[in-house]
Amino acid sequence: MNQNINPVPVSVLDLVAISEGQTAKEALADMVSLAQHVEKLDYKRFWLSEHHNSPTLASSATSILISKVLDNTNTIEVGSGGVMLPNHTPLVVAEQFGTLETMYPGRVNLGLGRAPGTDMQTAHALRRTTQETAYAFPQDVVELQNYLKPIEHQGLVHAYPGVGTEVPIFILGSSTSSAQLAARLGLPYVFAAHFAPQQLEQALQIYRTQFQPSDYLAQPYVMVCVNVVAAETTEEAQKLSTSSHMFYLNVVRGTKNLLQPPVDSMDGKWSLYEETMAKNMSRYTFLGDREAVAGQLRKFMGDMQIDELMAVSYIYEQEKRKRSFEILKDAMDQI
Repeated sequence: MNQNINPVPVSVLDLVAISEGQTAKEALADMVSLAQHVEKLDYKRFWLSEHHNSPTLASSATSILISKVLDNTNTIEVGSGGVMLPNHTPLVVAEQFGTLETMYPGRVNLGLGRAPGTDMQTAHALRRTTQETAYAFPQDVVELQNYLKPIEHQGLVHAYPGVGTEVPIFILGSSTSSAQLAARLGLPYVFAAHFAPQQLEQALQIYRTQFQPSDYLAQPYVMVCVNVVAAETTEEAQKLSTSSHMFYLNVVRGTKNLLQPPVDSMDGKWSLYEETMAKNMSRYTFLGDREAVAGQLRKFMGDMQIDELMAVSYIYEQEKRKRSFEILKDAMDQI
């Protein structure tokens, strides 16, 4: 699909990672501060993820965090990146996000994912069911959509408040199956290239070719989430990126270390296998000074023809992370 890639809105995904030496309360304060900062920079959205049983991330109660950010910002759209629907009943999600939309009309987004965002034991503790709930994801999405429609389109059970709010829904994914679902339902599609890049191009092609216009969306809308580490110099960005390397090394090893401060070199911190695995996960990382990041993004967006870019950044120091998002916005404005 050929389209003008200029201008492309830019948004933020925050996992609310807890840094070494930081409390969860301080990480949540940083979350609010970052949202306020990127709002001033004219970012389009600020999304929060859902993870459970993880001492390194403070993003388990996603709807509560969204409410906190909405209450401390004025214009930026705030949402879930995403709500892991197998963990919840559609009615509860409709009630929660219907309430948020009622309090903050026009500013709430509902991104939905199929994965549990945790291990199977924790998923069972969350919903008291088996992993089979993941297979009901397409039906659960439709049920959730119905709860948010006007009352005349609903059955006997209603989400109050929620009826008629029609909170915008986005399908999140990292595979071709999520692309097929988003296309069939005529919903925006958000691909998690920041940690699962393998099927990005194939999934986007499937979504665009199979897209069916709906009451929600007339034509395909593609968002892609990537990693960004931007700094005044490429050398500084390379050092800052070691915190991100260690974050993904955590994932590879299954360890639960807090976000680590940057180091001069990763030598001795990972094996060749671990380095390969971590870098494969974070392949779509845009790193460097403003000119370098702008050049990398120009090629990426030209190749992928995306409608919106979402960025996540695992930078240890809050002020450095804020500066990274400033440089990213400047880079995007150059393209």
